[in-house]
Amino acid sequence: MVKVTLRKKKISKGMISLYLDFYPAIPDPKGTGKLTRREFLNIHLHEKPADVFEKEANKNREDLAKQIRINRENEVNKLEVYSDFERERLEIKRLGDRDFIDFFSKHLKDPSYKCTLSKLQSFAPKGLKFADLTEKLCNDFRAYLLDPKTSLARNSAKIYFDRFKTILKTAYKEGYLHFDLNAKIQSFGFEETERQYLTLEELDILVQTPCSNDTFKRIALFSALTGMRWSDIKKLQWKEVHNTSEGYSIHYRQKKTKGVEVLPITDQAYSLLGSMENANGNVFDPIPKTTAVDILKRWINAAGLTKQITFHSFRHTFATLQVSEGTDIYRVQKLLGHREISTTQIYAKIVDKSKREAVNKIKLKL
Repeated sequence: MVKVTLRKKKISKGMISLYLDFYPAIPDPKGTGKLTRREFLNIHLHEKPADVFEKEANKNREDLAKQIRINRENEVNKLEVYSDFERERLEIKRLGDRDFIDFFSKHLKDPSYKCTLSKLQSFAPKGLKFADLTEKLCNDFRAYLLDPKTSLARNSAKIYFDRFKTILKTAYKEGYLHFDLNAKIQSFGFEETERQYLTLEELDILVQTPCSNDTFKRIALFSALTGMRWSDIKKLQWKEVHNTSEGYSIHYRQKKTKGVEVLPITDQAYSLLGSMENANGNVFDPIPKTTAVDILKRWINAAGLTKQITFHSFRHTFATLQVSEGTDIYRVQKLLGHREISTTQIYAKIVDKSKREAVNKIKLKL
């Protein structure tokens, strides 16, 4: 049953506005298709009546508002037709018939939500209504994401499922679900992966090793000095490069998270950008991804390095070297643009592991 309460809100010029508060929310009477908790009545009271006339006006207006409240409560609950039990069943059916996929698509927050939606559509190709959402279905979707047939890494599957749970929580808060389904289903933990990185000595070897593509070499070293991703560097424009009295910095929007970042860079990193030809153009000439992979492989081999290095390893290198040199983990989080500190803490574990390996190299013949 929808409870309708008459409430007051102070507004300007010493007046009080009267409005109705609906709980739970009801479809907007204006026909917008959205749920709403409020209906302003355009009835106003004097906060401090100056005389008997204003007091009488307040009483009449408040009596009118009270009658409107009763009428509205009768309307939304259809008291003259349905019992409480019938009204509850009708409300559940009305919301249950809503399209959950459509609701999901309207609440996308970043690219990972779009990927989750795509997987959900593959899981339920015939569509999904709110009435279909059960604890079993949610657990089946989790199992689907973890199935090797989906070709998802465990960590990607976790991110997708957590985004799914977030949308369920949003649906509950907005009144589309009558219970918190998100709280009933369990996620799963991240799987720690081996992150390849270069030591400072190995990075210096690469600096001295000729590369078949000078632009690629500058991009790779720029990533190692800044921690920027390939996707962000390849779209970097000169207008995003700033020079102030405090030094150089990059002001850009991350492609992956859509977060706006201000990243300080060193003079050495700036020197890798080359010369500006077009103030509104890209800093680096475009290099196809497949070409870049081949260039990197030949460059690593020429340097005599045996590690399985990808371009993303340069970002890992930046983070690992920062932590190794004592940079605070929270500052590294900000430099990398991570949303969660747990994502950054993996680098502290890498450094701890390397310290342990270094200590174990010293052995005495006791």
